[in-house]
Amino acid sequence: MLGGTFDPVHIGHLVVAQEARFALALDRVLLVVANDPWQKSGDRPVTPAGDRLAVVEAAVAGVPGIQASRIEIDRGGPSYTVETLHEIAAAEPGAALFLVVGADVVPTLPSWHRAADLPSLATLVVARRAGMPRVPDPGGWSAVHLPVPRLDVSSSGLRARLAAGAPVDFLVPAAAIRCIAARGLYAGPR
Repeated sequence: MLGGTFDPVHIGHLVVAQEARFALALDRVLLVVANDPWQKSGDRPVTPAGDRLAVVEAAVAGVPGIQASRIEIDRGGPSYTVETLHEIAAAEPGAALFLVVGADVVPTLPSWHRAADLPSLATLVVARRAGMPRVPDPGGWSAVHLPVPRLDVSSSGLRARLAAGAPVDFLVPAAAIRCIAARGLYAGPR
């Protein structure tokens, strides 16, 4: 599971998902689109979840082993990873679960909803960009460190580019760009 706001999804997200799938020999990686990313609520407007999901679906269409997931959207309310992992575990008893996060997220894990319950639900996969220092393993977790290519791309930067009418080709998959345009997302004044 690689969860996120994905506002919008970009090559950095997709490369991490693919690297995790390959390096850990995973059957699949779910890109779980947050319904209400509670840690971002109030910080900035967030694109509606259905639109973000559609863009992720377009981005991963036809990619073996990488799937968009609407599990948090269907549940509604704030998106809590602990609830999502419980739901996945209940749907797939006996499956080994992995939670993929960026190294920058590791220090925030203690602030997550019911953080103490998380280590018993999944192995933590810490994606670390090439050249970045290794972060210490968080207490209580079984953790795997995953080196990934360094790609300096961010959703906030892409939103700004799109609002300015600048191209995002090759930073966002072509199918996702078409979905963004069809839905009129992120467009600024022309």
